[in-house]
Amino acid sequence: MKKVKLDREFAEKFLTSVDDYDAYGVHLLFNDWWEKAPQDAIEKYVAAIEEHPDQGPLAKQRWLAPPVDMERLASCGPATLGEAYYKFIVDNELEEQLAAGYRELHEEIKSDGRLQRMPDVIQYKVLRGYQTHDMHHVLTGYDPDPVGEIALQAFGLAQMSYPYAGMWIAVVTAHMTYLEPDLMKPAMDAISDGWTFGREAKNLQFVHFEHQFDRPLKEIQIEYGLYPRCLRLGNSNTDAGLVAA
Repeated sequence: MKKVKLDREFAEKFLTSVDDYDAYGVHLLFNDWWEKAPQDAIEKYVAAIEEHPDQGPLAKQRWLAPPVDMERLASCGPATLGEAYYKFIVDNELEEQLAAGYRELHEEIKSDGRLQRMPDVIQYKVLRGYQTHDMHHVLTGYDPDPVGEIALQAFGLAQMSYPYAGMWIAVVTAHMTYLEPDLMKPAMDAISDGWTFGREAKNLQFVHFEHQFDRPLKEIQIEYGLYPRCLRLGNSNTDAGLVAA
C-alpha cells in the first residue's frame, strides 16, 4: 500500500499557521489544502457526511437560512433559543460580522481556482457552518473566547469528520507542543471537553435551528442531549494566548 505524504508546499503553510495563527489563520490554511489534497482523503470526508444517517439527508437539502433578522430575534419570548441567540449576538458585538457576506467571500476565494477540488457537499458545509457557528455556542454553552472556541471546534470534530476542525486542532496542538508548552493544559482540557461532549450529544450539524427560535432553549438542549451538561460550561478560564476562531 502506497503511503500518502503531506504536500511539502502546503506543509510550509501549515508551519506558518503554527508559528503565528493570527497572521495566517486556519481559514486560509483550509482553503489552501484542496489544490493538492490526497483524493482518497477528500472522498473519505465526503462519505463521512453523505453516509451519516442524520447529516446525510440534511446536507442533501443544501438548505441555507436567510440573513439574520435582528428584529425577529428581538421579538422572541423569554428563555427561547431566539432570545438567547439575540443576546449572544448583541453581548459579543457580532452584528457587523453577521453582515460580512460569507457567501460572497466564499465565491471570491472560489473564483481564483483554489477550491476547484473542494466537493460540493464540503462547500455547502462551509456556508452552513458560517450560519450555525454562533448558534452552536448558544446551544452548547461554550463561550466565544479562545478556550470556548477550541472546545467548540473539538465538539464539531467529534460529530463530523471535517478538515477545517481537524486543522484547527492540529495547529493548536502543534503550537502548544513546540512553541508554548504553558498552553498545553488549557488547550487539552478544552479539546477533551469538547470532544467528549460532541460524542455524547445528538447531531447538531446542518440542523435547521432557525425554525426553532420560539422554542424554549432548555427544551431544545434536553432534546439534543446538551442539558444539563451545558450548565457547567461558559468558563472564564481564558488564556489569551490560545487561537481564536
